[in-house]
Order: sequence, then C-alpha cells, then structure tokens
Amino acid sequence: MDYLPADATPAEALLDQPDKALISRYALGRDYHKVMRGRLKKLSQKIEAAIGPFGHRVFTDSAPVLEKPLAEKSGLGWIGKHTNLLNRHAGSWFFLGEIYVDLDLPPDAPVQDHCGTCRRCIDICPTQAIIAPYQLDARRCISYLTIELKGSIPEEFRKPMGNRIYGCDDCQMVCPWNRYAQHSRVDDFRPRKDLDAGDLVTLFAWDEATFLARTEGTAIRRIGFERWLRNIAVALGNAPTTPRVLAALRSRQEHESDLVREHVQWALDQHENP
Repeated sequence: MDYLPADATPAEALLDQPDKALISRYALGRDYHKVMRGRLKKLSQKIEAAIGPFGHRVFTDSAPVLEKPLAEKSGLGWIGKHTNLLNRHAGSWFFLGEIYVDLDLPPDAPVQDHCGTCRRCIDICPTQAIIAPYQLDARRCISYLTIELKGSIPEEFRKPMGNRIYGCDDCQMVCPWNRYAQHSRVDDFRPRKDLDAGDLVTLFAWDEATFLARTEGTAIRRIGFERWLRNIAVALGNAPTTPRVLAALRSRQEHESDLVREHVQWALDQHENP
C-alpha cells in the first residue's frame, strides 16, 4: 500500500530548514498498523465470501514475520542495497502486509535485482549505517536511534542526525527507482499539520498531555514523551543558535528525566561551547 503523502512538505526542503522537524514520511498520518490490518481483514472477508471459510491470519510489521524476504520470494520486488524492498513500478514508498492462509496456492517466481552499480543510498546515509551493499548496521541507523533505542543516543551520531526527530528516509529519497513511486490515495496517511514541518521549539514545548493528544493514533506515540524530548533536544543542538533555541533548551535543563537532561546539556554545549 503506497504511503507517500502528496501534500506533505518535501523532506529535501526540510533538510534545508534546520529549525524545523523532519519526520519520516510513513509516520506523518495515522499509524499504518491500524490501517493495513483493517484493509487486510476486509480483504480476507471478501475472499471468504467468494470461496467459503478458510484459516487465515493477517500481519503488517506486527509479529516475527520476515516480510521483505517473503515479498522478494513472491516476486513483489527485490531487496535493494539499502535493505528495503524495491519494485520496478512502485519504488519503495509502500507498506507490506500479509495474509497467512491454509490454502494450497501456486507460488510466484522472484524477480531479478535491478540495483546494478548504483550506490546512492550507501553514499547518502548520514551515519554510514549501510556498511556494504545489502548490509545495514541497525545500531547506526537514525530510524533505530530515534525510534527503537530506549537509552542514550551515541554522541558520534547526534550531529549527523540533523533535524531528523523520528526516522530517516534519506536512502529512499535518493533511490532512482522511486521516480516511479505513487503518492498515497489513502486519507489516513495525509500528514497532520502539527507533525509536517513542525517548529522544533514549539514541539519541544509540548507537555506530555499535549504530546499524547497530538500523536494519538500515530506511530510516533509509541516512543513516548521522554524519547520525543530526547530526539528534539538533539535536533535543537543542531539548529542555528538563536535566543529562542537557547531558551527552549534551558527550560528543560532540570527535567526529571536523566535521559532528557543529558541530551539537553549536549545540545546546549553545541551552542555555548562549539
């Protein structure tokens, strides 16, 4: 299912506005887990109406299911050098979902790899997380660092993070195959105005109740308020030095969380002791 929102501020433009927040394109709207599961259940019901009851279960990044290898084996595309699934006619800006069934179905043939000698995704990665073609060191990946990592972000990766506060799309942005990608026609994936090109200082000023309200129903909510502040603190450390940025960071210097205080102090050091 295509998810690239047509009406979002281009990510490339946001990278040139370091006082704005850059959020991965997939997370700007409603949580894809909810949308995809609902669509897959409806599809299962349609199949059941056509052939009768059958055993099935739906998944979308929601269980230990190897989605990309399965998609590659089924001919939906090939695993690119950035380790994302690529389709010749749809690029990589799409979600994968599965229906496990107890039906005897004919297998599809896999397709050929079409990355060739291209290495744009490898060269663009801000933290050099793609350590070799088709090999990703997740510990270096900004998507892992801003979403999955629960503790302190290693200092060596904080400057390269720039203003990316949730996820990273750089490897997809430069992929030539994404010239064939289609914008999503699903209204649920349209960006929320608070999240698209949000002002870093404004987002950093949210209290927890505001964070929970503004991110309700989105994938962002799962990182929690503490990591939200951690990520934005790093982005503010990378933003231009202004009285407004400094005041925002100082307002969180005595935050109750050790994690937040650490990243706030690092950010202040970037401005006060560059």
